[in-house]
Amino acid sequence: MTTPPASDLPSTPEQERWLTPGVRGIGSASFLADVGHEIPTALLPSLLTSTLGAPAAALGAIEGVSDALAGAARFGGGVLADDPARRRKVAVGGYTTTAVLGAATAAATSVWQVGVLRAAAWTARGLRVPARNALLADIVPTGAYGRAYGFERMMDNLGAIFGPLLALGLVAWLGVQWAIGLSVIPGLLAAAAIVHAIRHTPKPASRDKVPLRIRVRPVLQGGLGRLMAAVAAFEAGNVAATLLILRATNLLSPGHGTHTATTIALGLYTAYNVAATVASVPAGRLADRLGPRGPVLVLSGGVAAFAVSYSLFAVSGAAVAALAIPFLLAGVGIGAVETAQHSAVAALAPTDLRGSAFGLLATVQSLGNLAASTVAGILWTALSPTLAFTYLAAWMILALVGLLFTTVRRAD
Repeated sequence: MTTPPASDLPSTPEQERWLTPGVRGIGSASFLADVGHEIPTALLPSLLTSTLGAPAAALGAIEGVSDALAGAARFGGGVLADDPARRRKVAVGGYTTTAVLGAATAAATSVWQVGVLRAAAWTARGLRVPARNALLADIVPTGAYGRAYGFERMMDNLGAIFGPLLALGLVAWLGVQWAIGLSVIPGLLAAAAIVHAIRHTPKPASRDKVPLRIRVRPVLQGGLGRLMAAVAAFEAGNVAATLLILRATNLLSPGHGTHTATTIALGLYTAYNVAATVASVPAGRLADRLGPRGPVLVLSGGVAAFAVSYSLFAVSGAAVAALAIPFLLAGVGIGAVETAQHSAVAALAPTDLRGSAFGLLATVQSLGNLAASTVAGILWTALSPTLAFTYLAAWMILALVGLLFTTVRRAD
């Protein structure tokens, strides 16, 4: 007899044992993969401009195309991940391909080769995201979604902290190209961790192939549709962290000089990542304790933290302590938001549409981030940074209203 998915099992005291080998495997994969792809990401500017002699415009074009392809791939990856058997292959293949292609940029001898390899690696990375999230929902009971996704987000954020530090050490020891090439090691270890997780995942009950179909309307029915609308409002104001760094640098430069201001701003960004890492698991634990409405309530708290953070960025002065507050609030906010978004989608999505639901979430995140950064950048340049952050804060308030509506409907 085939064991049913863990999320379909009745509630028992065993739910407290949520940190299973499968969950640890997926968390380890997120950590190792982030370490692996942060190394070529951190060193890509140096490879292009210093080693290959390309202009800065080439970096912007390569990153823009790669991010766009990753966003489109996440939607397609959701369709693939609706099939429980197929999602396993997509996850393993996605992690492996990203590692190999990302490291292969070290051997590139021209800008176009870097562009093709980077775009292909980011496409594979986009494909694997819905599969990984759906796999995690397969191996934990509903009452532990918050903690499981919080753990995965914590490990991912740890990788984002450790990866650039490892890149700095490898460059000092071996140089840029060797450092990029060696990034294949943590990337392949991430693929091995996913294989380990799959071995601890109940096998699909049906051997029948699920046909490849784009299913958006069924995903958006009921509570999940209302949640996605609120998430879309949040993502439309969820600007890239580079703008936070730029805001701090601009405010600090007159009093500290450009070099020191940049160093302080990067330190504040590190604090942001640490705050996100620390907040992820407690946010998930709180979401589980608050019951069915827990993920939406925690998501609301994270969005509120962003609203306050962006409001402070709009009016902040040049004091380092004053800038640290909005950075930390944004870090706590992203730790809570990402955890709650994933656990809410896992709980609300029909089991046979989990892949599509996570694919749609990832697409909304990608397109929203692009819109937020683009519009905020235009407002910043044409008018003022204050107006740009006021615009972003307004989207956060709109998202809070949408989440309040979602919470009230769930209570009914």
